[in-house]
Amino acid sequence: MTALAERLCRRYFAGTEHPYDAFEREVARSLRRRGTLVDAGCGRSAPVLVKFRGRAARLIGIDVVAFTQRLDGLELYQRDLAHTGLQSGSVDVVMARSVMEHIPNPLAVYAEIARVLRPGGRFVFLTANLWDYASLIAAAVPNRLHPWIVAHTEGRREEDVFPIQYRSNTRRAIRRAAAASALRIERFEYLGQYPAYFMFNGALFLLATGYERLIAAARPLHCLRGWILCTLRKDPALLR
Repeated sequence: MTALAERLCRRYFAGTEHPYDAFEREVARSLRRRGTLVDAGCGRSAPVLVKFRGRAARLIGIDVVAFTQRLDGLELYQRDLAHTGLQSGSVDVVMARSVMEHIPNPLAVYAEIARVLRPGGRFVFLTANLWDYASLIAAAVPNRLHPWIVAHTEGRREEDVFPIQYRSNTRRAIRRAAAASALRIERFEYLGQYPAYFMFNGALFLLATGYERLIAAARPLHCLRGWILCTLRKDPALLR
């Protein structure tokens, strides 16, 4: 992070809600205290799920990675999201942050989530928008190079970087997968944030800031913003 990029970030993005915060607020809105919350693709230490301790009766984390520690109050399972092993109709809310862009078989995952949700239950996810410039650049770069790039730009460990697929990262793809799984779109919104990928260079950060402000101000251009926040609701009527 350069000093110029940091100053620009404070000047132009101070006080703006980060998509992560909007996502957590949407999950909280959908969750009831006696309910069951599942974090699909929770990560090794389930950093988002732990924030909901005391706000649900059961907190369940599922990921393909091996968990390195036990976390009080959380049930953690190393499983594929298309085969969670959870009881049908047992979950109130499924959440997924920065996960759906990595799913190679979204129809199978949507179907599994619909199976475990109770009628009226919600699937809330935040994912990268395919039409964002960062996603288009990432899609053009071979997956084998992503771990090194992310490790050097974001500081994440290489083993925690997974191949991107972008098979559920447009409005059309989400609509199609939801309809096939008896899930109704309750909320669909494009969100933006500061240009995090350019924090290493002040000039590039300034250029990207101008772009972000432009597409944020013009509603027809919102489809180019970096994130998609979506809430799908299980609707038994769609099965008839």
